[in-house]
Amino acid sequence: MKTKHIFKPAILSLAVTSAMYAGQTFAQEGNGATDQNVEVIAVKGIRGSLMRAQAIKMDNTSIVEAISAEDIGKLPDSSIAESLARLPGLAGERVGGRTSGISVRGFKEDFTGTSLNGRELIGIGDNRGVEYDLYPSEIMTGATIYKSTEANLVVQGIGGTVDLQTVRPLAAEETLTLTGVYEMGGNDSDNPEFTNTGKRYALSFVEKFADDTIGLAVALATTESPRNERKYGVWGYNANDAGQILPSGLDTQAISRVLDRDTISAILQFRPTDDLDIVVDALSIDYSDSGVIRGFIEPFNADPDSLAGSGINASGTQVGANPVLRTDPAQKDGELQTFGLNVKYNIDENWSVMLDAANSQSEKRDLRGESYAGLARNGAIDEFGTRDFQMSSDGVFFTGSTGLGAFADASQLQLTGPQQWGGGMANIADQFASDVNTVFTDADGNPVPFSYLNAQDGFLNYADFEEELTTVRLETEGYVEWGVINKATFGIYYSDRYKMKDNKGFFATASSYPYSESIPSEYLYNGLADLTWAGLGMVVAYNGFAPYRDGEYTLNDAGLLEPDRLGDSYEVNEEVTTLYAKFDFETEIGDFPVMGNFGAQYVSTDQSSTGYLGIVGSNFAVCDDDNNGVVDADCVLSGGDSYSHFLPSLNLSVEVGDNRYVRFAANKTISRARVDQMKASGFVKFDQNIDLIAIPNTEADVEQYGTPWSKFQGNPTLRPLEANNFDLSFENYFEDEGYVSLALFYKDLVNWTDDARDLINFTNDTTNDGANYFIPGFHDRIIQTSGLYGPANVAYEAGDLATPPDFGYFSYFQDGLKGEVKGAEITANIPLGGFVDALEGFGVAASATFIDAELDNGSPIPGQSDEVLSITAYYEMDGFEIRIAATDRSEFSTYQRGGSNKIDTATRDAITVVDAQISYDFEGSGIEYLEGLRISLQGVNLTDEKEETIDSNGIVTLRREFGPSYMLNFNYSFY
Repeated sequence: MKTKHIFKPAILSLAVTSAMYAGQTFAQEGNGATDQNVEVIAVKGIRGSLMRAQAIKMDNTSIVEAISAEDIGKLPDSSIAESLARLPGLAGERVGGRTSGISVRGFKEDFTGTSLNGRELIGIGDNRGVEYDLYPSEIMTGATIYKSTEANLVVQGIGGTVDLQTVRPLAAEETLTLTGVYEMGGNDSDNPEFTNTGKRYALSFVEKFADDTIGLAVALATTESPRNERKYGVWGYNANDAGQILPSGLDTQAISRVLDRDTISAILQFRPTDDLDIVVDALSIDYSDSGVIRGFIEPFNADPDSLAGSGINASGTQVGANPVLRTDPAQKDGELQTFGLNVKYNIDENWSVMLDAANSQSEKRDLRGESYAGLARNGAIDEFGTRDFQMSSDGVFFTGSTGLGAFADASQLQLTGPQQWGGGMANIADQFASDVNTVFTDADGNPVPFSYLNAQDGFLNYADFEEELTTVRLETEGYVEWGVINKATFGIYYSDRYKMKDNKGFFATASSYPYSESIPSEYLYNGLADLTWAGLGMVVAYNGFAPYRDGEYTLNDAGLLEPDRLGDSYEVNEEVTTLYAKFDFETEIGDFPVMGNFGAQYVSTDQSSTGYLGIVGSNFAVCDDDNNGVVDADCVLSGGDSYSHFLPSLNLSVEVGDNRYVRFAANKTISRARVDQMKASGFVKFDQNIDLIAIPNTEADVEQYGTPWSKFQGNPTLRPLEANNFDLSFENYFEDEGYVSLALFYKDLVNWTDDARDLINFTNDTTNDGANYFIPGFHDRIIQTSGLYGPANVAYEAGDLATPPDFGYFSYFQDGLKGEVKGAEITANIPLGGFVDALEGFGVAASATFIDAELDNGSPIPGQSDEVLSITAYYEMDGFEIRIAATDRSEFSTYQRGGSNKIDTATRDAITVVDAQISYDFEGSGIEYLEGLRISLQGVNLTDEKEETIDSNGIVTLRREFGPSYMLNFNYSFY
């Protein structure tokens, strides 16, 4: 027989839960009392959402947060990411102006498990983290965030688990909903080929058939969303002898992109009997993010005699200005598909069995071209322009220029590389040998011919990613009478993951080399690009993909020229088998009801990786001794390991008063190491700077002055990150939409991936079978001019041969780093009408998270802000709703796609984002044909918050301005 539970939901909990359904009646069985009928009154809008989320939180024995829509297609935001970012303990990270990443309790999404209806979810990024803005809100009905884990929660992470949820058609009301959104950016596009307007459409429906034994839910959504950005950047700042601080180089662009996303979600549910439930679901997302990055990148030199002011408030004239007008077309295309089958069968009235199987696949190409234009090819002129500038804590701003007016006149610009950036093509120098001389001469006064150094006119940079995940789960659960244990769950879970990255690139040289030609007229757009906001005027706008498309550029494979590019291509495989058991219990201690669960997982892992060690060979090519374009066999690497973990968990909930709970949780969790760190690949790199080559050949001198050598390699044997977690919370539910809570948490990080560095001999690398990487004629240098070289002031005569030191650093990843995280979360949902009748409909939802975290080596945890504050003030009455939300997070460390498609660390400055929404639901308007209509106007980033990185001098080194965006939303439910 079915076990009778000691405890039932309180009247308040039942009323909160019932807000999800209209016109239904629930019965509650008290201790020996007669049944009580509770009439349900449906509450919609933000109040209904808060009530449903509160019910989930209240009735869960684990520590969770939740968001819930009243129906499919009715979450208020453009993606699930924006909704998640407002929850207590969570923080959003903007990528390109849109909230994409989500940190949970200070841990970036790579260290947080993400599932869809309990099933592990993949993304289309470089690592494990899911890009939450990939998932339109129109296909979601809500999400539950587990901050403490349970033994049957197979998708886990140190930060927690985010479980996204789609509708189950037989448990939902039938509906047909059409959504239309008009979007407008607050900033006009600075690039003439783009606009600041976009649109979204969505169609969602739920239908039931065959006496409610078959249900079908389908959501179709399409998005076209613009993003216009102003990026100010410098290469860095340096102080001169007078203490005036000036930039060393410029990197400023106007960026325009458009997100195109088409999504199909379909769920078929078949329940022929009360004992059998079959669900088949499919999700397909096609994704494109295309645009242009257009602006100036160039070194900066100031006329010493022109300088005035002091410190960061210097002014003067930039001289020798030879700007590179870079037009970087960008195209990121990806698709994700997932298919799943879930079958649940009730064996008898106590026991059931569940089988879940799924396959997910994603692929992406992230393409960025570079096309250079300027006054002339490097070496063709020696008279350059000037700019007047003013420095401040906001960086450098230009107030006027001479000799640079050509950048607004296409007839005066050349499609060529103005700077000498072709050094990476040294091993194909013969291809660019020329009898044509530049305007420059060498130290002896001889004319210098054009060479590979002058031959880079662009670069085509792209990476391909593929990922596949297959999962199978078999689980049985049943109601039991084993003392205080009333429910037992046993299961086995298997997952097989494959992820691949192919890092590619091509040096581009114009067909006019060694000369240059004007930009072809057919490449030009109507209108100019606007850089006046940086004091750089109006500039020519042309199609940067065009010279690649029509063969104007000759391309050379950078993968065989740059060892770090080949050394960033890899495959990673993981097979994980998890056995788990969970036991739910109910009892009383004194007069206090006690509920919870305990259990454990045994996780067995087999992981491996294949890749390449990028090394320059004797022919100056990378891993291509035969010059046939095929990677040499001795450059192929592989590795891996097998291991297991035992992960216990305990969740305890004590009702210490009427709707007052104290919850405690203790568990051990793991997060798999970053995929880019688990790669077998690596590279050996050499810096051709003569001052580094001239460093004396001793370990002591290398440790003091540096070295031209470097080696880097991933580690396919890395163990998962591991933490012991403890949580304690107090929750007081005093209204059907009101509660306050205080949660304390502590995470003992017993294993984290550490950065390691060893000094090795690059002529006898003991970490690679004694390999000698030194190549005469490539790694040494004939001195052209007598003098002192390098930081050690080594004296050389003209004609001497300078050879590099043998020693350099080998960087890699290793296990064993430890740390700790201590934090507190304070949350309050306050319906003000419960205190003052005149304030009925007004409310405030607020949270504050404070975290003190650090790894033992002093480095920060990616995604961790010391403070995250969020507040939402709202009013809702008779269909009218207005709300204002603000989230504030302090500075945090993260990582991002950097140069050559590799992962770079970055620091994000503190940011406050303010959103607002006003809407009206016509359901109670009395106008019959409008009763399914809801209209809303939403504004995002209303205060035009900028993302800034500030250096130790207090000067901005990077600033991104995205501007606000506005959305007018029409949502109509036909039934």
